[in-house]
Amino acid sequence: MLGMWDWKRIGIFLIPFVLILIAVIVWLFMRKTLRTRLRMERQLRQDPDINEWLVVFGWSRKVLYMPTILISAVACILMYLQTGGVWESLNVNIVGGIWLGVFFLNFLVDEYEMSIKLLLIVVLCLVILGLWLAALDWFVPFLRFFKKLRVAISPQGYLVLAALFLLAVGVAYLKGLFYYVAITPNYLNIQVGPTETGEQVSREEYSTRVDTGDFLERVLGFGRIIVTFADQRRQPLMLLVGRIGKKAAKLESIRGKLAVDRYQPHREDGT
Repeated sequence: MLGMWDWKRIGIFLIPFVLILIAVIVWLFMRKTLRTRLRMERQLRQDPDINEWLVVFGWSRKVLYMPTILISAVACILMYLQTGGVWESLNVNIVGGIWLGVFFLNFLVDEYEMSIKLLLIVVLCLVILGLWLAALDWFVPFLRFFKKLRVAISPQGYLVLAALFLLAVGVAYLKGLFYYVAITPNYLNIQVGPTETGEQVSREEYSTRVDTGDFLERVLGFGRIIVTFADQRRQPLMLLVGRIGKKAAKLESIRGKLAVDRYQPHREDGT
């Protein structure tokens, strides 16, 4: 088979491997200058003068589609079981309907900010709508409308959907390796690139607050850490972060402390 390939086809086949080799070479040359979020965390962990610190970055809102990614993966497995004859009785329309429902809820979380008050109003409106439809004997036909949608997606389709959303989440994570904020009791370090490009802001020149007003985001474990600066000409930093409860407690503890450099005694030679 390889004998049938010409040089053009061989060159196209080798392109991905050449790109990987170039990436490895670049990493080998720049590994000592790359200042990733993980390296900053390790540096702060080893600093004897800093007991508490927090390194965060802003997720893309596509991370809120993690339930859709998970349901897509499960649906893909189920569809492979159905097409392979292992579970022939599986109703593909039910699987597609559940997937569509999860995706729709994720879309609402991504598109709209819902407080508890607004969410209760929406639930109340849905209950009133259901009672109105039941009073007119339209409730069952209304449900049959959704049954007739017949959402059926192939296992490859579910796999592609999961991969697309996962790609967006992965890009946000990779960006967060080089664009992040490190908060310590004495200063705020803003990193804006893969090398040492960044800025330190003293604790007196900025303030922080936590925003968990979006109830659905908070249910998924996300919230916002907002950094505002004393210089009104600077725009605030708004970071969508996960495990917001733990990070909010850590941030409150950090802001309530002031780190002091460890005392180094002078030796007899005066050094």
